[in-house]
Amino acid sequence: MDQTLRMQELIDQLNAASEAYYNGKEEIISNYEWDALFDELTLLEKESGIILPDSPTQKTGFEENQSNGKKEPHEFPALSLAKTKQVEELQKWAQDYPIWLSWKLDGLTLVLTYDNGKLTKILTRGNGSIGTNITHLKDAIEGFPQQIPYKGHLVVRGEAAISYTDFALINDMVEDEEEKYSNPRNLASGTLNLDDPSEVKARHIHFHAFTLVHLDEEMNSWGQRMDYLEQMGFTVVARESTTGADLPEAIERWTKRVESGQMDIPVDGLVICYDDIVYASSGSVTGHHATRAGYAFKWQDESAWSKLHHIEWSCAVSTISPVAVFEPVQLEGTTVSRASLCNISEIKRLGLGRECMLEIIKANKIIPKCISVKDALGEVEIPKHCPVCQAPTEIRVSPNSGTETLHCTNPACTAKHVKRFSRFVSKYGMDIEGLSIQTLLRFINAGYITEFADLYHLDRFYDEIRNMEGFGEKSCENIQAAVEKSRHVHPVNLIFALCIPMIGVDAGKKLVNALGFDGFLDRMSRFEGFEDIDGIGEEKSNSILKWYQSRVNQEQLHNLLREVEVEQVAPAKTEGGTCAGQTFVITGDVHHFRNRDEFKAFVEMQGGKVAGSVSGKTTYLVNNDVESASSKNRKAKELGIPIISEDTFLEMFGET
Repeated sequence: MDQTLRMQELIDQLNAASEAYYNGKEEIISNYEWDALFDELTLLEKESGIILPDSPTQKTGFEENQSNGKKEPHEFPALSLAKTKQVEELQKWAQDYPIWLSWKLDGLTLVLTYDNGKLTKILTRGNGSIGTNITHLKDAIEGFPQQIPYKGHLVVRGEAAISYTDFALINDMVEDEEEKYSNPRNLASGTLNLDDPSEVKARHIHFHAFTLVHLDEEMNSWGQRMDYLEQMGFTVVARESTTGADLPEAIERWTKRVESGQMDIPVDGLVICYDDIVYASSGSVTGHHATRAGYAFKWQDESAWSKLHHIEWSCAVSTISPVAVFEPVQLEGTTVSRASLCNISEIKRLGLGRECMLEIIKANKIIPKCISVKDALGEVEIPKHCPVCQAPTEIRVSPNSGTETLHCTNPACTAKHVKRFSRFVSKYGMDIEGLSIQTLLRFINAGYITEFADLYHLDRFYDEIRNMEGFGEKSCENIQAAVEKSRHVHPVNLIFALCIPMIGVDAGKKLVNALGFDGFLDRMSRFEGFEDIDGIGEEKSNSILKWYQSRVNQEQLHNLLREVEVEQVAPAKTEGGTCAGQTFVITGDVHHFRNRDEFKAFVEMQGGKVAGSVSGKTTYLVNNDVESASSKNRKAKELGIPIISEDTFLEMFGET
């Protein structure tokens, strides 16, 4: 093929993949495949001396199609970094200058502007010169303060990312396969396109500052600037001071952290930058990057071929998804034997056969992924019955994308209610550690759990669980310990765990404060209403009674109560309680109470209120570090609000 034609073909492929990647659409190709095509294009451009229009080698980024906000120019262009897979190139760039090593986070770059101590603007990176104003989402993104003590003009650049934990939880709850996200970066991008800030907030996008672009005062050290941001309340990317000579050892250590599975934040490489800000800004702009702004290191992608053993079909919510199970291979320091195939369309795209060889990578060194197939024989058999409930299956075709997915036709299938199990074991429910949504799905698909009480008899299956990939003796011991610990439960946590529609933690507190748990059960069993309780009302009361009218719910509640011991909590003292009429803010570590939740429960039982932030309505700030320079302490002092220790609180408000 003619070089120019091949270059245009590569440009079209890469730009289409980038458009999907940056705008939260279904992933077209993996980062591994994108890098290979990009490297091929770069080589062809170097050999031919030709750079065609729209070449991604000349772009700082891809224009995001943000649905909200207007386009605005960046005050300081957000140029991209030069990239390499060779440590030697990084060392050559570093020379003998002091440098910093940090993560290259796999999220969406945002630029924050502050004036007179207040956040005034948030722009997406866009194409590097023009971004989209998404300041309306300032309350929905975590990781930065709304106000800072610095009163000058300050500009911060960072990465907005979603953790693997939140990604898995959100994605597993999406029923429509077409709406699922392929990776956390894809989800973060799609989330910032949402119209409703409350929906964005629920997805826990977190901002990680990676450079202080501008401040009016002189501060010439990148390290000092990052420390300064941290002191003001920003989440700042992890970093390490090093030199070119020590860089290989440092990179090896950081790489092992990723390979060991310690990272919950998605990363796709490392970044080095000069500590000397003046020197770093003195470089020229070549192509689409500033020569001294920083240098990105991307790992040499490792792949392995393995023989397909079988395809396992796993039911989650309403979709039955295929997982390739293959002969174990070593990748990035770990043994891998499973990789998601997403849907029927992906099986067809890859050309899987009943027998075949699979090429496997670990995307971002974390997630096993099949990228190609060879020696395929026979056709993959699509299950006609659900692996969980054995009901008939059906293939659905998305009218928009044409994606084919497999679904269970039984509305009562246990796997469709995995969200209930996830809520049951959550921190605000029974707080059973070690049972992620993926683990719950595996146990549901294996038939180990069909109702909440079954979680207290998982020991029946430990011989089988020990032999599951990712489990072992220690895993079973940890799960068993967490299950046993959860047998003693606070009534509010139990009510939340029951998954009664419209009844969350706050409603649970109101019910327990008014009636106690036994009183709540008694009223419910007699089908009496709860609308007389402050904060419950007719709608929530009817929801509770409707839930209990189900014989299945009654039976499962009684089965559960045989497994747990509910903590005896007396109804709250609405009048005459030691904290009546008082509003507290609790911060820092506590010593007398087990945790802040228990402290909060005591205050509420004594008729008081607990707020999350200090305001003019606050009566006392409780902080065991009374002399702390924390933002809450400073705010309390500004407003003249007393700061007391936990000991002082108990002297003043503890029961006698």
